[in-house]
Amino acid sequence: MSIQIEIRPERDFLKVVATGKFSLKEAERTFLEILDALILQQVRKTFIDGRSLVGKPATIERFCYGKFAANSVKLYHERGLYPFTKFAYVLIPPVLDPQRFGETVAVNRGMRIKVFDNPEDALAWLDLAPVQQPDAAAGRN
Repeated sequence: MSIQIEIRPERDFLKVVATGKFSLKEAERTFLEILDALILQQVRKTFIDGRSLVGKPATIERFCYGKFAANSVKLYHERGLYPFTKFAYVLIPPVLDPQRFGETVAVNRGMRIKVFDNPEDALAWLDLAPVQQPDAAAGRN
């Protein structure tokens, strides 16, 4: 089983839902699809929901993916990708690494990426959290 992604352009970001079994080759392939979509849609934020992914990436795979993602982002700048594009991943264990090793590898190479275990925190980091409306009754006397 490979990784499938559904890419949906939203108003201010790209929403990606990933399903399937993790493999490094598939993760790299789908990441390039995401970069192409970012250029096409001309957005600067990406929300990647990988909670349906299964598998247990090895430490070396986490390293390789983080390095690949960061290097790919740099290469895609020449093709029109915004240099400071933000990537928020939502994952669950064991795909989610509690030490966030892959995230650290990518950040150390200049990528703006953060991994979360819930969508609310990911959306907040992207500055996309729903705005709380003040209670209409609170302003009445």
